[in-house]
Amino acid sequence: MTAASAPESATPSTELPPAARRISRRIGSIAESATLAVDAKAKALKAAGKPVIGFGAGEPDFPTPDYIVEAAIAAARTPAMHRYTPAGGLPALKEAIVAKTARDSGLQLTPAQVLVTNGGKQAVYEAFATMLDPGDEVIVPAPYWTTYPEAIRLAGGVPVPVVADEQSGYLVSAAQLEAARTPRTKALLFCSPSNPTGAVYPPEQVEEIGRWALDAGLWVLTDEIYEHLTYGGVTAPSMPVLVPELADRCVVVNGVAKTYAMTGWRVGWIAGPTDVVKAATNLQSHATSNVANVSQAAAVAALTGDLSAAAAMREAFDRRRTTIVSMLREIPGIACPEPQGAFYVYPSVKGLLGRPIGGRTAETSAELAELILEQAEVAVVPGEAFGTPGYVRMSYALGDDDLVEGVSRMQRLLGSAE
Repeated sequence: MTAASAPESATPSTELPPAARRISRRIGSIAESATLAVDAKAKALKAAGKPVIGFGAGEPDFPTPDYIVEAAIAAARTPAMHRYTPAGGLPALKEAIVAKTARDSGLQLTPAQVLVTNGGKQAVYEAFATMLDPGDEVIVPAPYWTTYPEAIRLAGGVPVPVVADEQSGYLVSAAQLEAARTPRTKALLFCSPSNPTGAVYPPEQVEEIGRWALDAGLWVLTDEIYEHLTYGGVTAPSMPVLVPELADRCVVVNGVAKTYAMTGWRVGWIAGPTDVVKAATNLQSHATSNVANVSQAAAVAALTGDLSAAAAMREAFDRRRTTIVSMLREIPGIACPEPQGAFYVYPSVKGLLGRPIGGRTAETSAELAELILEQAEVAVVPGEAFGTPGYVRMSYALGDDDLVEGVSRMQRLLGSAE
């Protein structure tokens, strides 16, 4: 039967035939990473000669420590590193992850509970792809990292946002999470310290949420990538350590990117129950095979070394944190909570919306971010990217002088709002 003679019922009039759809619905529904898009636009403007200062990218402005780079150079000269290696990660790196996790959070693992991934994003996606069936719901506290809901949708799941605002310090409660739970709920996504807010859950609240998940029979994916970036004596305990009974239903995501200034090296990992890790490893064996061996060797050096480089970065971030918060609070219409972790501030800009600024009026935080980029040549990420319009995210992982200059430009522009 030719296409011309096919019965009308074979292809609904509102739907293209499969061969006519150039992009799959699954991939076509994915939004571009807003944080990377803002960073790319800022870099393009700088390359064109514009003095743009970017607060968009979530990466340390420090170089990777020399001893880590030297380990990578040595690996590049080792013929064994020129070949395929186990899809789940180099044995030496798995051992290093086990030892590092015990040292830093107290969570006890075995190498069979670890999968080395191409950065934290692959870890998040593969964990959800392994855990979720179509229609399974994942509760996602908002503001959330822009990749979380997209990774859940790619895995066939349904993200269910639970919003916390600046009044609560961007911390959701167990009661809020319970109100969002349905018979379709499979898992909770938990991130502390948080991207984009810098919020850190206190130990008693981490335990309360962990107990709630345990009692509800849910899984938890906890992202601990910012574990070492906390300030003022604040700590970020690991949920399966505070609630050990949850460990068999908890997947931990982590990596070297933030702690060791290794965002471009692309090394993350999944740690969790052996059956989940084995299934995720099977997925990775078909998706990407092993992570680049040179990067894995660099990660071994990072994890088996001390944390002195991380401590130096944290000291600089703490200084910048104080500066950016105080400067933003000087702008009428901005409310800026003080973050306790990561390297982001997440101020409310609702007081600036609907007011004339530089001859224009922004009605949304997305429009305001565009206005700030055009008129102050400062790049920020609007809250729409993180599930909460009316806010902007600004990374303070940039040089002190650029930070002061960038916020000063914002003060001059936004301080004139009437």
